[in-house]
Amino acid sequence: MNSSRAVPGATALLMLCLAPLAARAALSDAASAVEALSKVRDFEQVAISPDGSQVAWVELLRDASGAPSRNTAIYCKSRNDAAAKPNRISVASGRDAKEHDLAWAPDSRQIAFVSDAEKPGTPQLYTTDCSGRTPRRLTSLSGYLDDPRWSPNGQKLAVLFTEGVSAGSDPLEASPPRVGEFDEHIAEQSIAVVSLASAEVKVISPPDMYIYEYDWAPDGSAFAVTAAPGSGENNWWIAQLYTLPSAGGKITSIYKPPLQIALPRWSPDGKSIAFIAGLMSDEVSTGGDLFVINPAGGEPRNLTPKLRGSASWFAWTSPNQILFVQDSQGKSVVSRVDCGTARVDELWSGNDFLNANMWMGSLSIAHDGVTSAAVSSSLGHPPEVVAGPVGNWKPITEANSSVHPTWGKVESVSWKSDQYDVQGWLVFPLHYEPAKKYPLVVEVHGGPASVLTSAWPKHFYQPLLLSGQGFFVFFPNPRGSYGQGEEFTQANVKDFGYGDLRDILSGVDTVIARYPIDANRLGITGWSYGGFMTMWAVTQTNRFAAAVAGAGITNWQSYYGENEIDQWMIPYFGASVYDDPAVYARSSPITFIKNVKTPTSVVVGQFDAECPSPQSFEFWHALKTLNVPTSMVVYAGEGHQFHAPDHRLDVNLRMIDWFNKWLARSSAKVKE
Repeated sequence: MNSSRAVPGATALLMLCLAPLAARAALSDAASAVEALSKVRDFEQVAISPDGSQVAWVELLRDASGAPSRNTAIYCKSRNDAAAKPNRISVASGRDAKEHDLAWAPDSRQIAFVSDAEKPGTPQLYTTDCSGRTPRRLTSLSGYLDDPRWSPNGQKLAVLFTEGVSAGSDPLEASPPRVGEFDEHIAEQSIAVVSLASAEVKVISPPDMYIYEYDWAPDGSAFAVTAAPGSGENNWWIAQLYTLPSAGGKITSIYKPPLQIALPRWSPDGKSIAFIAGLMSDEVSTGGDLFVINPAGGEPRNLTPKLRGSASWFAWTSPNQILFVQDSQGKSVVSRVDCGTARVDELWSGNDFLNANMWMGSLSIAHDGVTSAAVSSSLGHPPEVVAGPVGNWKPITEANSSVHPTWGKVESVSWKSDQYDVQGWLVFPLHYEPAKKYPLVVEVHGGPASVLTSAWPKHFYQPLLLSGQGFFVFFPNPRGSYGQGEEFTQANVKDFGYGDLRDILSGVDTVIARYPIDANRLGITGWSYGGFMTMWAVTQTNRFAAAVAGAGITNWQSYYGENEIDQWMIPYFGASVYDDPAVYARSSPITFIKNVKTPTSVVVGQFDAECPSPQSFEFWHALKTLNVPTSMVVYAGEGHQFHAPDHRLDVNLRMIDWFNKWLARSSAKVKE
C-alpha cells in the first residue's frame, strides 16, 4: 500500500486552516512571502541591437490571478529616450501567447522572433521592427522552433526546427506516462534556413543528428554546431563540435571533447571557432574554460587554463579578443581575453548577477564590443533590464521597483576545506537580534555543476523564505560547483557525497563560529542533486535535526536505469553502472540507510524525468520501516520543476512547516 499521495489544489489552504494557532500565523506569513515572490516580473532574454541603440527583451507573463503563466511577451525600447515607454512586439491581438527567442538583424532594423500566437502549440518565425508594426510571418512549419540567427549579410535566417512536436527537448518538464509497449521516440532537432526574399525553407542538417547549438561562419558559407545522434534529451553530454555547409551537405566532426562543450562561436575573421568546455552536469548550466580551435580541426587551445572561476558566456569583439562572463568566487565578473597571449583583463566584477539568456551569467553585446544589455539582480534587488557600456549599465525597465526582499541581510562567506577555498552565502534572519541564537538551514544547490549566486531567487523551491521565520539560511558552493576553476568543478568525480559534504560541514562550522547560530538546531535541504545531498547527509551525520529532500536520489544503481538522462553520469562515475556498480553503491544513501535518525520530509513531482519519484519513495519507505519521522508528497502532473501555483505554494509551506516543527523553539540568549 502506498500512502504517499498526489496533492489536491486546496492542500496549502487546508494546511493553514488546520494548523495550530501559532503555526497558523507562521504559515500565513510564509504564504504571503511566497505569493509576493511569485508576483515578481521576470525576464527570459535580453538582446541589444548591433548598433547599440535599441534593447529588446522577453518577459514572463502572468495569468488573471497574477500567478506565473507559460506565456511570454516581447518588448523593445530605444536607449536614447529614457522617458519613452517600451513597445510591445506581438503577433497576438489583445491576447497572450508564447513569443520568444529574439535575434537582431545585422543592420539593427529588424528583429526575428518565434511566436505561437496564430495557432497555440505551433510556433512560427516572424520579423518586425522595434516600433511594433505588424510582424511578417516567414514559416508555415509543423514543429518546434528555437534560436533564430541571421546570416551575416542579413538575407537569410537560420532556426532550430524539431518536426512534429510542440515544445523543445527539456528534461526539467514532466515526462509523459510510460504505458503500453515501450519504444524510445527520437525527435531530431535540425537547422532550417529561411530565405527572406522568397520565404523558402530548407532543412540542411542530416536527419540522424540532433543539433544543440550553432553559429554562422562570418562569410555565411557554413555553420559551427554542437550535435550528437539519437535522443536530444540524453545525448548533449556526448555532443561533438562539427562544421556544416550552410547549403547542406556533409557534416564534419572537428573535435570530440572528453567532457562537455557549449556555445560554439566563429571568430570575425573566420580563422577560429571558440567554445566553452568542461565538466557540465546540465545542458542549461554552462561553465568551464574558454577554448579556440581551427575550423579544419586539430587540438583546441585553452585560453583560460588558470581561471579562478567558470566561464558561462562569451562573444568575439575582434578577431583576436573575446569578452566573457564568469562566475568567480561568489562574484559575477566580465573579462576580456587576448587570443594571442591568453592575457585576461577584468573589466567589471560585482555581487549583482548578470544574465541575458536563461540561467547562467551572460550579456548581449553590440558590435562596438562595449555597449551591452543584461538582466541585473541580486538578493537585495529584483531583476531589471539594464544597458550601457560594460560596468556602467543604466536601468531600461522599472518592472519591480516596488518589490523588496522578505529576508534579512546577506553576506558572502569563505572558508578552507581540505586543499580547497570554498565560498557560500549566508542570509540572516529577517528580524535579526545579535543577542539571540537562531536555527540554521543549509540549502545545497542542484547540478552538481552549478553555482548559487547572489541573484534574486527564480527557482520555485525557496528555503530562503525561512529567513522570515527566524532562521539563518546558508547556501554553500562545495566542490563540484562552478566559481573556483575547473579543477574544483571536477573534484567530486567518483566521490559524490564525500568531499562535497566535508566542504558543507566545514562551512557550517565556520558560520557557527562567526554568528549566533544554535548548533543543536541545524537543518538541511535541497532539490535534485541538493535532494541527493540531503538524503546522503542524514546517512553520514546526525548533526542535522531536520531535513527536507526535494527530488532526491537514494540509490544511484537503480537511478541509472530509471532516469531519462543517464549520459550525464558517465563522466562523474567513470563507467556505467553495469561496468562498475561498486562506485555507484559507494555514494548511494540507501547503502547507509540504517544510520538515519534525522526527521526527513520527502517531496517530488509525479513525472520527474531527471530524478524519478521511485527514488523518493525508496528513501521514504526505508525511513518508515526504520521508524524515523518522515512524510512524503508526490505532486500530481509535475516534472522536475513545478508549474502549478498551488503546488509551488504547497511545497514551500510544507518545507517551512517541517523546519518550524523540528527546529524552531524560543531563541536562547548568547552565553556571555
